[in-house]
Amino acid sequence: MAAGPAVLAAGGPAHAAAPASPSVTFTNPIALQRADPHIHKHTDGYYYFTATVPAYDRIVMRRATTLQGLSTAPETTIWTKHSSGEMGAHIWAPEIHFIDGKWYVYFAAGASDDIWKIRPYVLESGSANPLTGTWTEKGRIALPLDTFSLDATTFVVGGSRYLSWAQNDPAVGSGTNLYLAKLSNPWTISGTPVRISTPTHAWETVGHRVNEGPAVIQRGGKVFMAFSAAATDANYCLGLLTASASADLLNPASWTKSSQPVFRSNDATGQYGPGHNTFTVSEDGKSDVLVYHARNYKDISGDPLNDPNRRTRYQKLYWNADGTPNFGIPVADGVTPVRFSSYNFPDRFIRHWEYRAKLEPNVTNLADSQFRVVAGLSGSGTVSLESANFPGYYLRHKNYELWVEKNDGSTTFRNDATFSRRAGLADSASGVSFESYNFPGRYIRHYENLLYIQPMSTSLDRQDATYYAE
Repeated sequence: MAAGPAVLAAGGPAHAAAPASPSVTFTNPIALQRADPHIHKHTDGYYYFTATVPAYDRIVMRRATTLQGLSTAPETTIWTKHSSGEMGAHIWAPEIHFIDGKWYVYFAAGASDDIWKIRPYVLESGSANPLTGTWTEKGRIALPLDTFSLDATTFVVGGSRYLSWAQNDPAVGSGTNLYLAKLSNPWTISGTPVRISTPTHAWETVGHRVNEGPAVIQRGGKVFMAFSAAATDANYCLGLLTASASADLLNPASWTKSSQPVFRSNDATGQYGPGHNTFTVSEDGKSDVLVYHARNYKDISGDPLNDPNRRTRYQKLYWNADGTPNFGIPVADGVTPVRFSSYNFPDRFIRHWEYRAKLEPNVTNLADSQFRVVAGLSGSGTVSLESANFPGYYLRHKNYELWVEKNDGSTTFRNDATFSRRAGLADSASGVSFESYNFPGRYIRHYENLLYIQPMSTSLDRQDATYYAE
């Protein structure tokens, strides 16, 4: 995240104010056996959460005043599939939206006598609390092409409300493409839909030809649409479409697709098939949060659609210096990692490169600059900094140099990788400094962009030893 504006410290170099987006952490997983998660942060102070259940037979919802609180919030069934006919099978990917003073749930459903006749449908409620209110079926979203279609989502750009969804077009071939149309009301499209993405890359066509699950986030005059690709096993991943917010979004040429997935399975962290995401924001509104599902094992017996163990997860979404989103990697279960930016070089972050700890700007390989702050390997009340992309590897000092190395279980390693978290030596209000556990008085500081533990004596020392968690 970009830091705040530089200010001149009296008698010292320019440095940043506390970052515009301070750290936010979660403990994963959030919800077991909940796929295709969707979260809406409402003006009433609640987050509303819905997702696909393994039985594919109902729509559930929960709410909490915090994102983490959704993990333990009671769940309510707000709607159940029909016993016959339309909306009688395969109740998939519900999304909750608040539009013009009413609640709407978009979802896909098959028919009881034709479970693969999947189409998009809409529910409406005028109640203040959608968990306790009554829901009216607004019916199926009528599309010009009456084929397999699902994963409807809605968003507003430039005062116009759009619907995006995934659909099969026999003229294009097997699988699903992404479509876009304007809405005249929450359940009615206007004009002719346009196809904005077709699975063509190798990573979009593993197992099946799939573009689905569109989810939109906007920033800096750009519209970013994440989407899911490939089969719903460990090959499932996220791609990204980008358009200018001022462009004609109904012109397919306005959209550019990422050449590679922006989010995919990770063996090191044990997360597989991350996808069907949504975006929300932290409680203070200062951090964007990626919400998605993944499994914690790679091999699935039988059809992945019959495997119930997709789990809802969160992690902070970061932004590159060029204004593009950086999804990083699906982080390990447990507490999510943070980044540490420099007090006096606000565009630079602690990162590892060939296991040496450094300070560098524009770390687009995000996970190299992410560390989990965990209980100290030695001593009570201390912390250790575990690498996000090398779980079991920790920031440790060796000959006073900082390295990221695997915990060998020795007392020496544990002591070298343990620090006391202190208020920032140059900014005690917002900053943080790390004092060596076995060399008290020495702190993690940068010097010529490399990290060391050194004693503090000057104002510059204290600035070099102060960081912000982001």
